[in-house]
Amino acid sequence: MYRFLLTPRWWGINVFVLLAVPFCVFMGSWQLSRFEARVQDHRAAAEQAASGRHETARPLDGMLPVDKSTSGRRVTASGRYGKQLLVPGREVDGKRGFYVLTLLRTGSGKALPVVRGWLPGAADSAKAPAPPSGEVTVTGALQASETPGDNGVSARSGLPAGQTAAISSASLVNLVPYRLYDAWITLDKADSGMKAVPATAPGGTGLDLKAFQNLGYTGEWFVFAGFVVFMWFRLLRREVESQRDAALGLVTQGTERETVAGG
Repeated sequence: MYRFLLTPRWWGINVFVLLAVPFCVFMGSWQLSRFEARVQDHRAAAEQAASGRHETARPLDGMLPVDKSTSGRRVTASGRYGKQLLVPGREVDGKRGFYVLTLLRTGSGKALPVVRGWLPGAADSAKAPAPPSGEVTVTGALQASETPGDNGVSARSGLPAGQTAAISSASLVNLVPYRLYDAWITLDKADSGMKAVPATAPGGTGLDLKAFQNLGYTGEWFVFAGFVVFMWFRLLRREVESQRDAALGLVTQGTERETVAGG
């Protein structure tokens, strides 16, 4: 009864199933591993941020460039404050406000963007306290340059003078007359009554939309694998029923061919 499995038509179906199911399982497993890796990165980043608040601050230049191993670590730098900018549309503890960003001109000839703190409400330069004068030493969490559109960073343009949407060397290079570090820090203790801005996890380590897309793709690939197997059994059952009906004389040979052709 099952000799039809050796026909060219069924050879093609069987080969397709034997290739499609392992491929779907492999792709589903790969997407699941990507999700698990993001979960692990998220946990590691959270643990690093927690431990970083208590570790001894290290010189800035020794912690560059910023990567997953250095993001959130405490660093120290010395220099004189220069130009000050505001970063609107930032939330701290669920409240909307703005960052006060001041460029620290270091002895290396480069300027380091320093988030001195956060204030509630609309960005207003009159509310932002002036930076300390003279030589200062700052300590805070090292952060990678932001990318507009990621992790809540605004991609809007046309902001008023003295404001920037993203804290990155690419965004600031046209706003300040300094050479810039491709990094920034948020102070451990905010200046002048402002609220300290907590460090964020490095890019690609959070449970963001991409992470849950990986989880969704995992389910889709496993569903595809199950669907292929289901359709193979369905075709097999219909073929067996057609063969049985033909053997009992319940269908003519022409009707059998039409039934088989129709799947």
